[in-house]
Amino acid sequence: MCGIHGIVSRRPGYRPDLKSLHRMGDLTIHRGPDDSGSFCSEQVALGMRRLSIIDVAGGHQPLSGGDGAVQVVCNGEIYNFRELRADLEKLGYRFSTGSDSEVIVHLYMEYGIDFVDRLDGMFGFAIWDARHDRLVLGRDRIGIKPLYFYVDSNRLVFASEAKSILAVGDITAEMDHEGLDELLYLGYVGGSRTIFRGIRKLLPAQILICEKGEISEHTYWRYRVEDSARIASIAECQDLLREELEQSVVAQMVSDVPLGAFLSGGIDSSAVVALMAANSSRPVKTYSIGFDTGAAGSYYNELPYARQVSELFGTDHREIVVRPDVARLLPKLIWHMDEPVADSALMTTFLVAEFARQDVTVILSGAGGDELFGGYRRYLGAYYTRMFSRLPGWLRRKLLIPGARLLPSDRHGPVSNLLRYARQFILSSDLPPLQQYASYLQLFDEAQRREIVSLPSGLQRSSLDDAFARLDTGDWVNGLMQIDMETQLPDDILMLTDRMTMAASIECRVPLLGNRLLDLAARIPSSHKIQGRRLKHVLKETLAGVLPDNILNRQKRGFGAPMGAWLKKELQPLVQVMLGREAIERRGLFEPDVVARTIALHQAGKEDYSDHLQCLLNLEIWCRIYLDGQSADDIGTELAERVAPVAMQ
Repeated sequence: MCGIHGIVSRRPGYRPDLKSLHRMGDLTIHRGPDDSGSFCSEQVALGMRRLSIIDVAGGHQPLSGGDGAVQVVCNGEIYNFRELRADLEKLGYRFSTGSDSEVIVHLYMEYGIDFVDRLDGMFGFAIWDARHDRLVLGRDRIGIKPLYFYVDSNRLVFASEAKSILAVGDITAEMDHEGLDELLYLGYVGGSRTIFRGIRKLLPAQILICEKGEISEHTYWRYRVEDSARIASIAECQDLLREELEQSVVAQMVSDVPLGAFLSGGIDSSAVVALMAANSSRPVKTYSIGFDTGAAGSYYNELPYARQVSELFGTDHREIVVRPDVARLLPKLIWHMDEPVADSALMTTFLVAEFARQDVTVILSGAGGDELFGGYRRYLGAYYTRMFSRLPGWLRRKLLIPGARLLPSDRHGPVSNLLRYARQFILSSDLPPLQQYASYLQLFDEAQRREIVSLPSGLQRSSLDDAFARLDTGDWVNGLMQIDMETQLPDDILMLTDRMTMAASIECRVPLLGNRLLDLAARIPSSHKIQGRRLKHVLKETLAGVLPDNILNRQKRGFGAPMGAWLKKELQPLVQVMLGREAIERRGLFEPDVVARTIALHQAGKEDYSDHLQCLLNLEIWCRIYLDGQSADDIGTELAERVAPVAMQ
C-alpha cells in the first residue's frame, strides 16, 4: 500500500522536473510513511511512498525486471500474487523480493498489457517500459484505489491524489464548472471528471497508455449483469456465495503486519468478522465508533450491535465514542479528500481508522455489500410503484401526493426516517423509472441548481446519465445495482474510504468486492437478492446460523455522523460563518438568498437539507484550501476560535 506519482515527457526536449517529483511525494507521506523511492531517466520520473504490508524489509519500490528496462510502482495489494508468482516461476522468471507488486513486472513482460486481466486485487499502478517509450497506468476493476492524471502538450502527470499533481510548479488549482454542477447534483464528482479543471480520474478497470507521446485509453472489464448465466436455484446461490465469501476474506487476511476489522454491527461487517474469526488462530481485532450523546446521537449509535457480534465471535474489541471538534477537524479531512463530498461518513471513517491505527496497519471493511446484494431501500422503488399504481388515480393525485408534501423529512430518528422515505417515494411516483431512481440519489435537482448557482450551468451530461445509458439488462433491479457499482460505489464510498484510511496511514481492504464475488453477484437474479420487501435475501439466507437473527434483519443504518441534526443545533454557528451572506457573496458562486432559504428550511424541519448543506459547507472549505491557498490547519484554528466545539450534552 502506498501512494504513487510521476511525470512522463510527451515531446523531445522536455525533461521531467525532479524537484516537482519530490514535492509530489512529500504531499502524500501519509499514504506511505515507511519508505520512499524513485526512478528517473531523460523521459520519465516515477515516485512512490510506501506503507509496508507484504515483505516489509524487501518490498522497496520502484520494482524492475530483467535489465531494468521495465519499472513499476503500485499502490494497493494483489491478493492472488502467490499463485501468479508460482506460474511465472514455472515460465523461468526469477523474483528478487517477496512483494506482491513484483508479479506486475513479470506479468507485463510475459503477457503485455493484457496481463491486468489476471490480477485479483485493489490497485493503481504505473509501468514504464523504456523499450517502447511507453507509460501504462491502470486501476483495479471496481475502483478501490484511486489514480489521477493531467495532460498537456509537454507531459503527462499522474498521482494517487490530485494534490500531488498540483505540486508540479505550473499546474494551478482552478474549479471545473461541470465538476461543480455534478457535485451539487450527486454530492460527489463522478466518472472521469474532478472538481479541478484539467485533472481527470482514471476510471475503474481502465488502462491509459502514453506511447511516444500519444495517449489512448481502454476499459478491460465491466461489471455487467449476466442475464444469460443466471443461477436459477437459490440453494445453489447460497452454496456458491458461502464458498466465495470465505475464500475472499481468507485471501485478504494475508499480511506481514497486524490486521483487524471495522465492525458496525451491520450484516456486511459482521459477516467479514465472522469469517475472519473462523479462519484465525487468535482473536480478531475489531473497532467500532459510536455517538451516544448530542443531537440525534442515540439514533446513530450502533455500538450495542457491534458488542453482540464481538462477544459471539470472541474478538479483541475496542470502541470509541466520539465528541469531535468538527470545526477543527473538517478542514483537515477536506484537504485529505482532495474533492468535497456530501457524506458525513468521511468523519466517522477517519476517526475509527485513526483509532484502529494504534494497534493495526491493515483493516478489513464490509463496503460493497449493499451494491452487490441489494441492501438499499431505493431498490424497492419498483415494488412499491406496482402497489401504488393499483390505487385509484384520483386518490393518488388528490390525497396522497398533496399529503406527502406535509410529511416530515428529518432522517435522525426511526419513525421520521421512515416517513422521509415514504415522502420521497410518493412525490416521485409519477416519474419515468430512470428519473424516479435519479430522484432518490440527487441532492439539488436541475431546477434547484439553476436557481442557486450564480454561474451558467456547466453540466451537459452527468456520470449517472452515462451509467443509465450503459444499462443493458432485462433485470431492472439488478440493473440499478449495476448503476450504483459504476457511480456511487467508486466515486463516493470507495474514494472516501481510501482517503480517510490513508489519512490515518492504515490500509483498508474490502473482501466483498473480490473478483470472484463480483462475478458471482452478476449471475444472481435480483429475485434472489431481494425477495418481496426483504433486502439482501440471499446473503441473509447464506449467513443464517452464522449471524443472529437480530443482526441479519435489523434496519440498515448509514455509517455516518448526525450532521443534519448538528447543523441545526451544535454546528449552527459553523453554518453562519461558512455559509452566511458575507461568505457567499465573497465567494460569488451561489445566490445568497437561495442559500439562506435552504438553511432556514432545514433549521425549521420543513426540508431535510442535511446533505445539501454539507455539500455547500465542504465546498467552501475546499475553496479556501485549494483556491485561496489557506492551510487546513489555519482554517481549522480560525473556525475553532469562532465556533464552539461540538459539545455533546
